[in-house]
Amino acid sequence: MATRIPDQKRVGMVSLGCPKALVDSERILTRLRADGYAMSADYDGADVVLVNTCGFLDSAKEESLSAIGEAIAENGRVIVTGCMGNEAELIRARFPDVLAVTGAHQYEAVVEAVHQAAPPAQGPFVDLVPTGDVKLTPRHYSYLKISEGCNHACSFCIIPSLRGKLASRRIDAVLREAEKLVAAGTRELLVISQDTSAYGVDVRHEERTWKGHPVRTHMTDLARELGQLRSADGTAPWVRLHYVYPYPHVDAVMPLMAEGLITPYLDIPFQHAAPSVLKAMKRPANEAKVLERLKAWREICPDIAIRSSFVVGFPGETEADFQYLLDWLDEAQLDRVGAFRFEPVEGASANALPDPVPEEVKEERFARIMEKTEGISAAKLKAKVGRVIPVIVDEVGEPEADDWGDVAIGATARSQADAPEIDGAVYLRDVPAGLEAGAIVSVKIEDADAHDLFGVISER
Repeated sequence: MATRIPDQKRVGMVSLGCPKALVDSERILTRLRADGYAMSADYDGADVVLVNTCGFLDSAKEESLSAIGEAIAENGRVIVTGCMGNEAELIRARFPDVLAVTGAHQYEAVVEAVHQAAPPAQGPFVDLVPTGDVKLTPRHYSYLKISEGCNHACSFCIIPSLRGKLASRRIDAVLREAEKLVAAGTRELLVISQDTSAYGVDVRHEERTWKGHPVRTHMTDLARELGQLRSADGTAPWVRLHYVYPYPHVDAVMPLMAEGLITPYLDIPFQHAAPSVLKAMKRPANEAKVLERLKAWREICPDIAIRSSFVVGFPGETEADFQYLLDWLDEAQLDRVGAFRFEPVEGASANALPDPVPEEVKEERFARIMEKTEGISAAKLKAKVGRVIPVIVDEVGEPEADDWGDVAIGATARSQADAPEIDGAVYLRDVPAGLEAGAIVSVKIEDADAHDLFGVISER
């Protein structure tokens, strides 16, 4: 008599928030797949739905609560995890039918909750551990999380209370993961954490052995070793550093960028420039020294791209403070800038600061900073017209015929100055039919606007 193999239980996932949360989602799904679960792309096909929440801002919390509500309405069997996990009472009060609530990066608790809600159906004769990890990003780029938590006490932030103090991963484990990703087809590694420049501080930069030689748990050693990785065909992946505070030791990665070992790009969360606002924010930075450091970095690596984000309308921010920020941006000439209106976060000490900025003033300042940074960006991108630069292809379009019947294919790519989903793009015309996502090609830039470049694959 034939034995019927039971159907796999299927898990759906809604992942919200930052790339660090996306990595958490990938790890959870990888573990569940190893336990015999299949993934569901929609609510209807899922035996249980996971919602990985973001709790950094009140608006993000509302988005998370909305996602939980939608999952409850569409499926009914929902497990909540992520940064809002520390607000279980709020979640259960709004949605009493949720099956379980766990906190950020509590992988074991999430997996156990799934096991209880939808026990894996396979028996011992069909449980096979699949090879490879679950990826929620395209095959050609991957986020590489090097630590959890943060030691800073910024007045507007509750990350330490959500994710704890800095906890660095072993550097040999990080490098082993990066090596596996590159071998599996990753062409771009995006290094992420809450504070990449503090990597290893909590373990006193302990040494580990990698490929027969010692390496410190330190950002510069990590960057140097990542720059040595190669794919099977000998191609070096792009290595992009995110969430880097401008500490003096960051200077040591500039020669690595100049030599082409890592991507000439730094994501630095400046948040503001006015000394009084930085003090109120409890930010670990000095804006004058930062300008000197930026100048020195550009002397070593002229092509370095700096991206950052700024908060406008922080409590106590005066018009003079805001003008100071605009003048600082004129001098800093950052390549990519994002701006946010200050938003109180429950549990943040900034909420108790005096002199809140009216909403209409926040809006007016937001418009002014965006106008300022768009002008800087437009000038920087215009200067690239006529140059030949490397780009990584993210998506290749379908062939389309023009009015004369000629068929052309376009593609969307990114330069080394553009991180996925947060920076600009390079739009390509007339690409070869065989071009695939993940290809790194040389492109001649033909045009530019305030955010994006336009070009064609170069013949040389």
